[in-house]
Amino acid sequence: MGGPGDPPEGTPEGGPVGGEDEYRSVVFDESFVRAARLQESSARERMADHAPAVRRRPPLRRGLTRQAVILFVMILVAFGTAIYMGVRHPYGTQEAQQPAEPLRMTFIPLSPQGKVPGAADAESLFAHSPAAQYEIGAEGIPLPAARSTAHFSDSQVVTALTTVKDYLVRSSLYPEVLDSSQVRPARALLDPGQLDQFDQSFDHPAADGRHAPTGWLIRFDPTRAELADPRIRVQGNLSATEADSATLEVTADHTLVYALRPTGAPAGSPVSLFTVRRELTFRFDRDDLRLHQTQLVVSYVQAGPLSCAEDATDHLRPLLAGETARAGGPAGTNPFATDSATALCGTLSAAAEPKV
Repeated sequence: MGGPGDPPEGTPEGGPVGGEDEYRSVVFDESFVRAARLQESSARERMADHAPAVRRRPPLRRGLTRQAVILFVMILVAFGTAIYMGVRHPYGTQEAQQPAEPLRMTFIPLSPQGKVPGAADAESLFAHSPAAQYEIGAEGIPLPAARSTAHFSDSQVVTALTTVKDYLVRSSLYPEVLDSSQVRPARALLDPGQLDQFDQSFDHPAADGRHAPTGWLIRFDPTRAELADPRIRVQGNLSATEADSATLEVTADHTLVYALRPTGAPAGSPVSLFTVRRELTFRFDRDDLRLHQTQLVVSYVQAGPLSCAEDATDHLRPLLAGETARAGGPAGTNPFATDSATALCGTLSAAAEPKV
């Protein structure tokens, strides 16, 4: 006789002994039913013609959980911050960048003792002058062997030296700078912190030791003189030292000799030489090195033959072949005026002039 839970006809053949159902432990809860890929059609649906007994359910769309979205956003923020810090501080330094130091400049005109020597061509003048063995153009500005310092690598020192050489070439060898038609080639290499001072120097020149165009670059009065020979003679040297852990300093000391003739004079007109000695000090912070720019902080220039009575603040006005210096000298300097630079004038040694 079957148990109380058995069917009246007894246990079916092949069924579990004692009426135990092997699927009795399986619980078909609501989530299990919803997740089923196959769904039985309802009675009403099965009554329709050609309706299948079961149909396949569309896959469930499982969206990201709230925690997953928050984690993803946090990862994006962290990654973006790391990229920004890497771009803003490419050398991994926490040192604050110092503001650019203004340029301090001194210009000394050199007055000849007699008439300025001249010749029919530049070659003969150069051959009989102290510049006879000078290199031509940028070849006279060689880069020294670069060595790392305590806080700057070899490549950083090379970058500083190369930037200074570029500035020297652009500010004293470019024809468009020498004839006063352009200033942008030199300006483009300056730290942005010095651009206001640079622009003011050209917009409102002043002999105050801060705003003279001739402290930034070499340019001749285009109404007075022009190059008679584009092959400018140059000799000098560069050196790099570490000013402090955040600053690299480069000093440049170069002598440049130009062959000039009067503006618009025909070929064959007398040619004379004009000499400029530039002693410049440049500084670099890490941003300057990364951006290939520099801070020109000291400019000490001697140039001649010039007349001390001529104003060389804005342009150089050379004395040309056969000319002599005008009588007089620079205006007096008021030592009580803080914006007045010391008025200086030197004498151009005969040994510095060509022997013709």
